[in-house]
Amino acid sequence: MHVIDFHIHIGLKEHWHNWVHDYQKSSRSEFYERYEELIVPKKFAQYLKDNDIAKAIILPDLCPITTGVVPNEYVMEFCEGQDIFVPFCAVNPSLVTHPDQEARRFIQMGAKGVKLYPSYNHFYPNDKQLYPLYSLAQEEQLPVLVHTGSSVFKGSKIKYADPIHLDEVATDFPDLILLMAHGGRGIWYERAFFLSRIHPHLYVEISGLPPKKLLNYFPDMENNIEKFVYGSDWPAVQTISSNIDEVRMLPLKEDSKKKILYGNAAKILGL
Repeated sequence: MHVIDFHIHIGLKEHWHNWVHDYQKSSRSEFYERYEELIVPKKFAQYLKDNDIAKAIILPDLCPITTGVVPNEYVMEFCEGQDIFVPFCAVNPSLVTHPDQEARRFIQMGAKGVKLYPSYNHFYPNDKQLYPLYSLAQEEQLPVLVHTGSSVFKGSKIKYADPIHLDEVATDFPDLILLMAHGGRGIWYERAFFLSRIHPHLYVEISGLPPKKLLNYFPDMENNIEKFVYGSDWPAVQTISSNIDEVRMLPLKEDSKKKILYGNAAKILGL
């Protein structure tokens, strides 16, 4: 069973703020020492293939207040020549006047989707300033991945990451593909699940959630299985393989697990 990982962060250590280094060292010291060795495009591509990954969404981070900045340009260059990588661009509406023009620039360079960080960049995802961006993504049939729910990162403000804001966006852009990264983590699981049921192109992306607890968070998951998409949130997991194995061990139908790990994302990406 091959896997599409819809949520992978890459970057160099100099892209991170000092507190992120301290966090990684204290929680994952062995991995931290190996990070720079692994984060070479060819080596990282092989690492993912060795873990049954068929495609991986590679994300930039435009979060100067919280974690740091991994530029879109770095991600686009990182992904060149590696078919397994699917680059997304990030847009911070606090830094650009025309988010749609910023996104279009990177779409022309090969970006296959957009990532938004509302709680890190302090904006509401239903802000009308973003509507030209949503219109562009809908027109180009490109997915928009939006952080929802909690975050441990300093400077983040959770109020901006309430999935309810995407109800308005999904209503105003009915053909736009939207994914709720982290599934409303912490306090909005039920809300994210409900919204995914009433909007045909709104998905629950499960990165950052312990897979073995998914049925606690989403008890009726099996009856809405077409809307769940796997993401590891690497490097925030100990290993990608153990994360995937926990999904494979869930008491769900085999066809359901295939949809979570591959089929639903393949549909979104047009594979």
